[in-house]
Amino acid sequence: MPKVTLFKQDGSHAGEVELNEAVFGVEPNEAVIFDAVVMQRASMRQGTHAVRNRSAVSGGGRKPWRQKGTGRARQGSIRSPQWVGGGVVFGPTPRSYSYKLPRKVRRLALTSVLSQKVQEDKLTVVEALTFDQPKTKLFKEVLANLKADTKTLVVLEGDNETAYLSARNIPNVKVIDDYNVNVLDVVDADRVVITKAALSTVEEALA
Repeated sequence: MPKVTLFKQDGSHAGEVELNEAVFGVEPNEAVIFDAVVMQRASMRQGTHAVRNRSAVSGGGRKPWRQKGTGRARQGSIRSPQWVGGGVVFGPTPRSYSYKLPRKVRRLALTSVLSQKVQEDKLTVVEALTFDQPKTKLFKEVLANLKADTKTLVVLEGDNETAYLSARNIPNVKVIDDYNVNVLDVVDADRVVITKAALSTVEEALA
């Protein structure tokens, strides 16, 4: 069963914490991680692209000339795609790019990236993050104490509003709650800082 050091806010050691092997001790599956990242990035696309087809451009209500006898090709509208100012053919239309992977695949991807962070010694477990009032300066000091000076993902227990407000404006720091831990955020971060309470919730959800 993997173990990591448990830290206090001031950076001092508070012992060790045993991690659930089913969540933090699996063999990372790179292919599944890739599939999960692609799925999340696809789901983030707005899909609001659109063009004006022949029904959307103005004009063209009248047949430009009679069907026969002019020697010219038959035309039904001056807003057909082959005319200048006509509608666009086969252009992009609003759509959703989102799709879902099977639940077991999503779970394997998340446990894989969490296990990867443990193997690379990039997971920091802190006893608690408590502040009397929201204060960004104090949260910066905590991150410095924990040596989290790179791109950091902070995972808090859901009701820790003070810590969330303290950290949300710090550059290169993203804060999420324990119920929203996802593959893309974990992969994107150089270091993951998680509270002991949030760790228990994540293990309970994934084990």
